[in-house]
Amino acid sequence: FASAEHAKIHPPRLRPASWRACATRAPTTNAATETNGDDERFMRLALAQAAAAASNDEVPVGAVLVHTASGKVLSSHHNTVLAQDDPTAHAEMKCVRDGAKVLGGWRHLRDATLYVTLEPCPMCAGAVLNARLGAVVWGAPNPLIGADGSWISLMGDGGDGATCDGGGGGEEAAVDDDDDGDDDGRWDDDDGDVAAGIGRAEPACKHTAVRDPSTTRPHAFRPGLEVRRRVLEAECASLMREFFRRRREENR
Repeated sequence: FASAEHAKIHPPRLRPASWRACATRAPTTNAATETNGDDERFMRLALAQAAAAASNDEVPVGAVLVHTASGKVLSSHHNTVLAQDDPTAHAEMKCVRDGAKVLGGWRHLRDATLYVTLEPCPMCAGAVLNARLGAVVWGAPNPLIGADGSWISLMGDGGDGATCDGGGGGEEAAVDDDDDGDDDGRWDDDDGDVAAGIGRAEPACKHTAVRDPSTTRPHAFRPGLEVRRRVLEAECASLMREFFRRRREENR
């Protein structure tokens, strides 16, 4: 049991479920987009990485960095947050780092395309933008902390005014503020189903959040980032849901 002193230092941080679901989201940002012929092929490589992560009890996110013109795979990784005890050990971050080495410098990353099974989080989206990647292709939406419109809009054109309309209804389930989906695996939704929101097109919420479009401008270094969305969405989302369902059953 935690001591009273520990409780003072580390108080529980709870937020209503609507807090995470109703964060700013650009309504047009993460709709399915037209893809090219190679997108599914490379996304399947990323899915293989995600499956490897799941087998190691890591959150199953996989990524592959590809040289756009030649189709050469520069790097491929999956999450290793638990194995490395490193909250930044996301698949995307590792691909960017290794890809820069393979290409002989990070500035050559503009010639690369990143394939990732889950909509990037803000940390990874920031890395993508600062690295000036040529394009990003992702699979399933990330309703908790997706940075391409599901939670906030950092990628693409910077997003326009975000709204969240749906009527979620029901009780507001309290969730831990640390629930980022990448290191503790809770991903609880209002109905109690682990990862139930992954791949859902419209986050359910009781309130409406509108962001002033002037608050998010196109990124100064990469204003024209090409983003292709929801490639093999069903497979990417299914892998994530099954992982958390299994984890929940094991923890009963």
